[in-house]
Amino acid sequence: MLGRLNHVAIATKDAVKAAKIYGAAFGAQISDAVPLPEHGVTTVFATLPNTKIEFIEPLGEASPITKFLERNADGGIHHVCYEVVDIIASRDTLVKEGARVLGDGTPKIGAHGKPVLFLHPKDFSGALVEIEQA
Repeated sequence: MLGRLNHVAIATKDAVKAAKIYGAAFGAQISDAVPLPEHGVTTVFATLPNTKIEFIEPLGEASPITKFLERNADGGIHHVCYEVVDIIASRDTLVKEGARVLGDGTPKIGAHGKPVLFLHPKDFSGALVEIEQA
């Protein structure tokens, strides 16, 4: 069911500035900033040979990462994203096994234009997990 690691997300106050460091230091390809109003964030991706780093900054007053940045003023790892073949089947299996899906359980379109869901960190050793349709 679980596929490859798609990305690690780092919450920051300035996604473009944070991503530039990865471009300069590691030679990573840096994407343009993309606002995702439905998720309350702006994203910038640094593409590495084996995965991506997603930099997220708050978009609007009600951004879900605002509280995270209040607790972690310098930013930090926010979530990990894994690919799954079938997001609905994966969701149903996870729920059956006791995992909690955040929100109403309906996938939203994520930064890559594919359906995503987030899983409660208390069910995954304190890590917020995103699953994305491969």
